[in-house]
Amino acid sequence: MSEKEPTTERMLNDAEATPMPWAEALARLEHPEGEVTHWLSTVRPDGRPHVVPVGAAWLDGAMYFTTGQGTRKEKNLAQNPLCVIAFANRGFDLMVEGVAARVTDEATLERLAEKYNANGWPATVREGAFDAPFSAPTTGPAPYNVYKVTPSVVFGLGTTEETYEHPTRWRFDR
Repeated sequence: MSEKEPTTERMLNDAEATPMPWAEALARLEHPEGEVTHWLSTVRPDGRPHVVPVGAAWLDGAMYFTTGQGTRKEKNLAQNPLCVIAFANRGFDLMVEGVAARVTDEATLERLAEKYNANGWPATVREGAFDAPFSAPTTGPAPYNVYKVTPSVVFGLGTTEETYEHPTRWRFDR
């Protein structure tokens, strides 16, 4: 599937500040280097924020993550599917804002399982979810539901001397 090219916006009103090309952000999203923790932010029904680490992967223009059934994050998404996934990689903090929806399509789950397996998590597809011998201790036992976050906005904020002048917003008009 081909990804839609987003609109790129410079975030600083400074002649020295240039936006980062989408291709650079996409490379970080598709193939993060080193140990990376993805953080999912959701909103509880009473309006309080909820932030937890998740196993996440970028595929076909969206961010995917897994969760145990009945977890707080899954309950939050049932009430309000708006969320953010954030992580740091190679000189940039990246934040993907969007709408989460449960994925049960076998073909998509198989492709995602391949990606997770390549990263060391032995997930298999079973009955519209993932099965695996382990996950995060707070996730509970399998099966693990999979969610797709369709991005509306992605932010990239530089964190090194070479990248800090390139804060960028990418908007997806879907």
